[in-house]
Amino acid sequence: MALTFRLDPEIDPALRDGVLALWADVTDAGGAVGFVPPASPDEIRPEFVRHLAAMAEGRARLLVGFDEDGAVAATAFLAHNTHRLMTHWIWLYTVMVHPRHQGKGYGRDLMAAVADAARGLDGIEAVRLTCRGGTGVDRFYASCGYKEVGRVPDAIRVAPGDDREDIMMLLPLG
Repeated sequence: MALTFRLDPEIDPALRDGVLALWADVTDAGGAVGFVPPASPDEIRPEFVRHLAAMAEGRARLLVGFDEDGAVAATAFLAHNTHRLMTHWIWLYTVMVHPRHQGKGYGRDLMAAVADAARGLDGIEAVRLTCRGGTGVDRFYASCGYKEVGRVPDAIRVAPGDDREDIMMLLPLG
């Protein structure tokens, strides 16, 4: 069964709790989404609040994929670039598919929904993201059409003695 995607859904308690639970479950499964396991929804909440503030200010958008039961199964945040010379592309953050849905093609569906959402935004010509080296996720993004445009060695410190590359990738929408 396919996911149902909604851009800018109403943020009610169920959605809030669903996103926080998803974020914690993805982190605890080893996902590179800004935290290291174990992570609780309470630890993640301040970062989610920052995303919500950006959404309230019109600087970011939330794309949510709901499963057949209506549960939050996937998310991605699209953030407008605030630099006046770079407003023709957006950032993609916190791309997640729940571990129970891995291997069903939902990641590709999410990335296609991201591209469709970005194409619907005025003046947006590309989507840019960064990802943590050593996870293999850069190969996934490449398979979705993203091109690697740079790497910063040792930019992400997962733990003492465990530094990873920050890999920058771009999807031209033209």
